[in-house]
Amino acid sequence: MTRQLLVPMDDSEPARAALEHALSVFPNDEVTVVHVVDELEAGYGGRPPVTDSGGTDADEPEFFADVRDIAAERDRRVETAVVEGTSADAILEYVRDNDVDGIVMGSEGRSGVSRMLLGSVAEAVTRQASVPVTIVP
Repeated sequence: MTRQLLVPMDDSEPARAALEHALSVFPNDEVTVVHVVDELEAGYGGRPPVTDSGGTDADEPEFFADVRDIAAERDRRVETAVVEGTSADAILEYVRDNDVDGIVMGSEGRSGVSRMLLGSVAEAVTRQASVPVTIVP
């Protein structure tokens, strides 16, 4: 039985490590990479909010090309999606709405003031998820 794994992604090394881990350790599972455009950060001059883009779309982040390259190096294909919301809440909502069986995520993606103000996304997801969560350093 094929499971559906979610890999929350930003343009950070821990997120890339999580993707590589998911593709290597779970070779028979389907992987969806989701990027959250945080509505709070977007409101303070970040990227404008988007709803959902799956696939190749003008609204998707540039690093999704790297995501596809990482998957192709392992003869794998990944789905992609961009969602808007507060990071942990948006990830958990995606899990609920899309029958996700597990989450593989980096230990941290945010840094500096943003992480201090908003807290650890990995910690919040781990505490509230209804599916297993694998944290990759």
